[in-house]
Amino acid sequence: MSFALPLGVILPVDEIDVRLDPAQHPFERGREEAIAENWRREVAAKPALFDGTVVLLSEFGYDAGKLFGRCHAVRYSTFLHWRKDRVATAAHAFAHPMLVSSDNALVAIRMAAHTVNAGRVYFAAGSFEPEDFPDGMVDAHGNMVREVLEETGLDISGVPRGKRHYALATEKGTVIFRRYFLDGTADEIASCIRDFVAGESEPEIEEPVIIRDARDLPDGLMGHMQPMIEWHFQNGRSD
Repeated sequence: MSFALPLGVILPVDEIDVRLDPAQHPFERGREEAIAENWRREVAAKPALFDGTVVLLSEFGYDAGKLFGRCHAVRYSTFLHWRKDRVATAAHAFAHPMLVSSDNALVAIRMAAHTVNAGRVYFAAGSFEPEDFPDGMVDAHGNMVREVLEETGLDISGVPRGKRHYALATEKGTVIFRRYFLDGTADEIASCIRDFVAGESEPEIEEPVIIRDARDLPDGLMGHMQPMIEWHFQNGRSD
């Protein structure tokens, strides 16, 4: 197993070669009872949780602008059990579309109370799922489009994007991010998101969160967000 990415460094990514392996993830072997017991506790605390399918890495690395890796489909219950101790036989990567308004603010979201990350602030996103691997290769853009649509009602499929992805590895996982440049102002985008949330019976998010400056950060911000926000405001809209 190898997860050779430097921690805390924003890396430019010109190619993503992460493939889905049909074999069982090594982490799951022999841990079935522990996974089931932990899931019972998780559901008792958050009854709305759904044991869907996500992916977990067994190999991940970076070299000369290329992210490469191998991952396996696992139940969400497996992922939550792994997340408690972050055993070294696995790693997690996820995609973040940074929604940039016409007035150069960032539009993030605050997660709803019934979710695992209740009250936390980050960009609308979700873990990679098997459907994000057409022909066995990850489609980061497709994942970002789906998650933003599900959580905010915004369709970013045709929105202008930054020239490349970037990656930021932390002790809790690696975020693969890219900027999406929307036409509306931050207030206009936030208003659209609020209208969408108001029409949902059980929305995944509580509210949109506008970030206008790296020196004025919201409560509940996830740890990986600050360096990304600082990077955005330092680099303007050029990339």
